[in-house]
Amino acid sequence: DKVQIDEQTLTIEEILPRVNELERPIVANVDMALIVTSVKKPDLSLSLLDKELSVILANNIEPVICLTKLDLLKKEDLKNISLELPKNKLVVLTGQTGAGKSSLLNKLDKRLNLETKPISEALNRGVHTTRHTEIYKIGKIFFVDTPGFSALDLNNIDKEKLKETFLEFQKYECDFKDCMHIKEKGCKVIEAMSKGIILPSRYINYTRFIKECHENNRKLYK
Repeated sequence: DKVQIDEQTLTIEEILPRVNELERPIVANVDMALIVTSVKKPDLSLSLLDKELSVILANNIEPVICLTKLDLLKKEDLKNISLELPKNKLVVLTGQTGAGKSSLLNKLDKRLNLETKPISEALNRGVHTTRHTEIYKIGKIFFVDTPGFSALDLNNIDKEKLKETFLEFQKYECDFKDCMHIKEKGCKVIEAMSKGIILPSRYINYTRFIKECHENNRKLYK
């Protein structure tokens, strides 16, 4: 949180209102979320990636996708890592366990020497090494390293808000203004998906997430 302090007495006088916040990872007042996503070991999960994007956008945070472990696909090491990020901003690293969040920070600043572990070959997923959220200043950017996860919930996101997080859907005007792009007649989103303009995987994940939001809402008011 951002606070007002008394520099003479070194006491907190006021906790300022939060601009945004995430439940997983637990962090607030974020300028950008760097979604660290491995393409291999653990394997790329488009469902988890799309869900991360929706959660981040629903909380008014700018997402940036960072693909890691590309060397496992190309069979050669990547010698340089280049990240164009805004200076003097708070950037949270979020993503699946074992995707390489701590490894990325170690590449950006070797002095950090953050603990990392290889993934479980049997389970094809990472082993938790980061146990808590911590802020590191590298150059003029504040990075927040966070514990990874293998699943993510869409808590506190209703169907209308979820629809807004699929930004590519907003380009199309359906016959009905309240179209949820599921099975309505004259849905331009479904039409664009059938033509391959919208990625089928994105649309399939959208319908799954809508169902999940519906189930969450039923449990809430049951």
